Amino acid sequence: MRSFLKPVSLTLMFLLAGWSGRAAADDGKRYQIAVIPKGTTHIYWKTLHAGAAKAAKDLGVDIFWVGPETEDDRKQQIEVVQNFISRKMDAIVLAPLDDKALVVPVEEATKRGIPVVIIDSALQSDVQVSFVATINKEGGRKGADQLGKVMGGKGKALMLRYLEGSASTADREEGFLDEMAKKFPDIQIVSSNQYAGATKEEALQASQNILNKFPDVDGIFCPNESTVFGMLRALQVSGKAGQVKFVGFDTDKDLLEGLKTGAINGLVSQDPFNMGYEGVKAAVDHLNGKKVDPRIATRLLMVTKENMNDPKVKEVIYPDVDKWLK
Repeated sequence: MRSFLKPVSLTLMFLLAGWSGRAAADDGKRYQIAVIPKGTTHIYWKTLHAGAAKAAKDLGVDIFWVGPETEDDRKQQIEVVQNFISRKMDAIVLAPLDDKALVVPVEEATKRGIPVVIIDSALQSDVQVSFVATINKEGGRKGADQLGKVMGGKGKALMLRYLEGSASTADREEGFLDEMAKKFPDIQIVSSNQYAGATKEEALQASQNILNKFPDVDGIFCPNESTVFGMLRALQVSGKAGQVKFVGFDTDKDLLEGLKTGAINGLVSQDPFNMGYEGVKAAVDHLNGKKVDPRIATRLLMVTKENMNDPKVKEVIYPDVDKWLK
């Protein structure tokens, strides 16, 4: 089944969101597992959905994929979790879009006997069965290493943050700043406190504003798909694409094209397909009484123009999403 890209009622979502599989529970019933992303518009989440769908088929369970359209709708994500609690799911796999706001509903699910696996972004709680995600600080450090390298270790750089409350991107931002200070003391960070917002449109506006404020910047780092996209468009519109060194986080068709043309000098790539798969697998293993590691790290690599056609890199950046979301 496919993601819902337009706002629809949660009731309709629940009616349409099932993914069928064979029986997995001991009593002959299929486990029903809710998989709740931060949003449903970015290719990152579609790829994660595909991985979860493959796990559902391989493991013989039903998944229900429902999330807010945009990654700033805390209220709707909380409502989604609460609805799945009411429906007595066997387990929930959740990418919390706010590390604090989702604590109460997650702990409520656990109290009602519904185990929760956290994916993608950390939660300020310890009740979850496992946390399946990229080591985001390491990703931020990889971004700093690449930007410092292409800048020749000197000049002015800025970082455009993503969204307050997002633990995954906050870790990337912290890792980036720590590594730059440690390894590239001759690079001056002229701005690191501006947020782009949840959408590509907001990111474009924020990027144009910050480029106008710092017209002589030599290098830029952005921590997720939407911020990279917005900054890429702003650089292209201003005629600075390819002139300002630019490193980002996440990959999609437009960003990889920017890498090919030289407008982007490196993209830190996660493995959302594997993250979705391992999130569902961790939930099923727990339901079946198997030991589950409390922290499961997924792959992380730096993609450049030079290595993007390497078979091992292509496996991560060009997953067969449509195969699993038909």
